[in-house]
Amino acid sequence: MSRIISMFVFLLIFMGLEFYLYRVFRIHFLQRTEAKRIFTIIWFALPAICITLMLTSAYFSKTGKLLITNLVMIFFISIFLTGILVLLGDIFRLVFNQISKPSTEAVSLGRRKMLSNVGMILLAVPFGTLLFGLFKTAYNFKIHRITLKFPNLPDSFAGFRFIQLSDIHTGSFLKRDELGEAVRLTLLENPDAIFFTGDIVNNKTEEAEPFKDILSKLHAPYGVYSTLGNHDYGDYTRWPSKAEQIANMDAMYQLHKDMGWKLLNNEHTLLEKNGEKIAVVGVENWGASFRFPKKGDITKAKKGTEDVPFKILLSHDPSHWNAQVTKDHADVDLMLAGHTHGFQFGIEIPGFKWSPSKWLYKQWAGLYQEGEQYLYVNRGLGCLGYSGRVGIRPEITVIELQKA
Repeated sequence: MSRIISMFVFLLIFMGLEFYLYRVFRIHFLQRTEAKRIFTIIWFALPAICITLMLTSAYFSKTGKLLITNLVMIFFISIFLTGILVLLGDIFRLVFNQISKPSTEAVSLGRRKMLSNVGMILLAVPFGTLLFGLFKTAYNFKIHRITLKFPNLPDSFAGFRFIQLSDIHTGSFLKRDELGEAVRLTLLENPDAIFFTGDIVNNKTEEAEPFKDILSKLHAPYGVYSTLGNHDYGDYTRWPSKAEQIANMDAMYQLHKDMGWKLLNNEHTLLEKNGEKIAVVGVENWGASFRFPKKGDITKAKKGTEDVPFKILLSHDPSHWNAQVTKDHADVDLMLAGHTHGFQFGIEIPGFKWSPSKWLYKQWAGLYQEGEQYLYVNRGLGCLGYSGRVGIRPEITVIELQKA
């Protein structure tokens, strides 16, 4: 019921902003009756078409439904953002007019036309940017290369290179080829091991089935290891019965086996080289926020690794880092996480990194250090919700371990 009320309120606000923008833009058609009529029809037909497409999307293919959802989302977001910005600008103009008291109607009309022109530019910017992010940036994979030095790293593992992948979200890929390219780039790096830190699907295990053969190509001499993210449990789907949710979870476990990935559910594995060992510890999802499950048990996962000098922790949610790891598990040398996607929106240039994700997570993308412990937060390979990225590219992380 609350969801319906929220949707109704959003649509009410949207309709108000759309009508407001219509009044702003129509000033260009005051002396052109026919053009104004055509503009009016198109302007108010677009949201009706969007809503119709959403209501009938069940009759489209998976790709068609996903594309429609994203295009409608882009349209609504563009109108919403532009409407708010233009409204603020109009309020400023009204205040300015009260102070300056323009002497002629022509001056006032000129300012209204200027506001309309600015509004059109503002509308074009988010619409064009989000479209570009959907069709181009979302699959413009970036390889991040990190070298980390540890005094307690066994000598035999100096130069050990592994790749971290995270948040594939197969349910949001428009085409198989896109994920295939990510796998190709990963294999070109010839890593010693591959670690996946959760969220292979959006809602259901079946989303990954069309991509199972592609993901099965991932291999490395020391193996492919994985853990679960909050989306992998099927908790965001209304299941007809508990039995079906359990079956979905069983299918998730089988999926990892079929792909040749070793799923670490509150357990660990030991990698050995020349008689020396390091531990790879994997926990189920553990998020500090009440919204996300706390299934991870790091103490249980570490049991039996007390004499292993170096430990890598795979834990999906970076909030686990400050909530438990740095407080109670100083023997974890490096934690690998994902989850945030870098919000799929932000700015990353040399010397500067920003995203709305920082308002939700202290550690949201890249490398962090506290004392002698490191955390790396992968920006994700796939997308969720909006199947695009603006400023935050999908990531393949290459990490090399060296002896300090």
